[in-house]
Amino acid sequence: MKEPKRHTITAALPYANGPLHLGHLAGVYIAADIYARFLRSNQEDVAFICGSDEHGAAITLRAKKEGKSPKEIVDLYHTNNKEVFKKLGISFDIYDRTSSKYHHKTAQELFLELEKKNAFVKKESEQYFDKDFNQFLADRYITGECPKCNAANAYGDQCEKCGSALSPTELINPKSTLSGKIPELRKTTHWYLPLNKHEGWLKNWINTGVFRGKQLHDVSKWKNQVVGQCLSWINAGLQPRAITRDLDWGVKVPLKDGEGKVLYVWFDAPIGYISATKKWAEEKNKNWEDYWKSEDTNLVHFLAKDNIVFHTIIFPAILSELDGYILPKNVPANEFLNLEGQKLSTSKNWAVWAEDFLNDFPNQEDVLRYVLCSIAPENKDSDFSWKDFQARNNNELCSIFGNFINRALVLTQKYYAGVVPTLGELIEIDQEVLLNLEEIHLQIEKDIRAFKFRDGLSNAMKLARVGNKYLAETEPWKLVKTNPERVKTIMNISLQISANLVIVFEPFMPKKSLELANLLNIEIPKWSYCGNQNLILEGHQINKPNILFEKIEDEIIEYQINKLKSSNKNQTKFSPMKDEITFDEFSKMDIRVGIIKAAEKVEKADKLLKLTVDTGIDVRTVVSGIAEHFSADDVVGKKVSVLLNLAPRKIRGVESQGMILMAETEDGELSFVAPTKEINPGNTIR
Repeated sequence: MKEPKRHTITAALPYANGPLHLGHLAGVYIAADIYARFLRSNQEDVAFICGSDEHGAAITLRAKKEGKSPKEIVDLYHTNNKEVFKKLGISFDIYDRTSSKYHHKTAQELFLELEKKNAFVKKESEQYFDKDFNQFLADRYITGECPKCNAANAYGDQCEKCGSALSPTELINPKSTLSGKIPELRKTTHWYLPLNKHEGWLKNWINTGVFRGKQLHDVSKWKNQVVGQCLSWINAGLQPRAITRDLDWGVKVPLKDGEGKVLYVWFDAPIGYISATKKWAEEKNKNWEDYWKSEDTNLVHFLAKDNIVFHTIIFPAILSELDGYILPKNVPANEFLNLEGQKLSTSKNWAVWAEDFLNDFPNQEDVLRYVLCSIAPENKDSDFSWKDFQARNNNELCSIFGNFINRALVLTQKYYAGVVPTLGELIEIDQEVLLNLEEIHLQIEKDIRAFKFRDGLSNAMKLARVGNKYLAETEPWKLVKTNPERVKTIMNISLQISANLVIVFEPFMPKKSLELANLLNIEIPKWSYCGNQNLILEGHQINKPNILFEKIEDEIIEYQINKLKSSNKNQTKFSPMKDEITFDEFSKMDIRVGIIKAAEKVEKADKLLKLTVDTGIDVRTVVSGIAEHFSADDVVGKKVSVLLNLAPRKIRGVESQGMILMAETEDGELSFVAPTKEINPGNTIR
């Protein structure tokens, strides 16, 4: 396949409902920026597209909690996040927002085009409705027990503990996050994308790279975890997916019978890439279709693993129904970044916020870029720790890269008043270094094009190591009196290595590369000059040396560790108290003592037990997610507390007529809530 020289690079649109943290940067944006910067340095045509995702239930939930309008929330975080990206040197060609009129118009036009092509199925279904708030509930407004892992507080679209994609009606014991009450199912009409219709070609395209008879990508270049997640979804059988929602915040459905409905965020958000490209192209007097409809364009989506299926199944299915759109050449999704050995959690404030880092470490943005790239979760989850951050800065950037540059520039200033000396006769050690100079940059290019940014950075640092080792072995400070001509050659080669370091580090550390270029008194050369042994001409005047990297002291790191721990202290090991209820609300619950008469495993459900419970007033069936903690034999004869007047609900085909109350430890262990005295079944708990 011919490698195109035009590239559309998208970075997942961050939700404008909160600040950015290191997990976002390591998972998506630094990798995407490295790729875009490299391609530009190689003088290839790049459109690097991103923006704020400003619709969806997560935004409205945040707004309700803070007593603000959704627009106030998105305006705040769009502005803040855009500024953070700018300070970190993330070089988007455009950072747009999905709340803009331009995006709404584009999304509505594409919806109507798809509707005209009969790409949707319009059908009536039952969805949860909150009577107290008189509205249908978006997926994120419904929580309950995950049917896959039994985690509490799973959302209606996804369990954040096991990562399973869900539909609200799958949740066990669902409740509305608005009223805290059990929602009821009501009929509503929505537009659906029939993914089952696309299943065949999607599976073939992901497996082979072939679509409509054309080879579009090389599957061997896709990450195993990306392909694996895609095929797992497809092999489980794709189902129609609603692309509209009953909400008042979002892109309005542009049809008469679409009143009160908006486009679902996962339909609307990826279209944000297209609308942003169109806006950018207008401003730059370019043809936007070149970047979305030309076979000579390389479309690459950068994102984290929780967004894979939306970019490899749902969005491609949408694009396939539109006229002339290309499909992604690659989707190099990253895994997750952990923090100090624990899962990063924004709700528990177990996070390092990007804005806080910028405030606490002024002018050290590139140190963060370096560290996050060097530990990037490219193929598995990785871990950020403050001690490792310090070690990589002090032992690598300062002691290797910075040490080499400082020696090369200080000695040139000392011996030649900052004028580049003449290159003399080369000996074996010189030739070996110059060969490394040429070979290393070729490997870096190969790494970046293969989305192996950690390897690329490691090889860039390898060139700094070569320079450091070269000066240590040749010891020009010892030769300057006995063999001054030899010293000229050593220093000339050292300066050529320094100039090459400007090029190879620019995608990774753009600010430090510019600082180094200024010290050398040169413009940053393009990538095609990499490996050049004569980047700085004899007689060129360099500037006075300056320290490129500064060591980070122990007390600074201890402060950050203590800051992280103290911010997390406010989060107890127990879940927070739920919203206050009235006594009348509590008195509606009919909780009684019961006794388990029989128990058996629910078929094809490892975590569920089917219990036959004598409640004193009747004998009923209750399905409970306790099979991982108790066997069927363990629970027979146990006295338990039963919530009797919970609306019946089918769970895995078995109608459950109540709920067994359980106590749960912070480690997830369960225990029955039972009377301590001899009390008969049927007695009330109050």
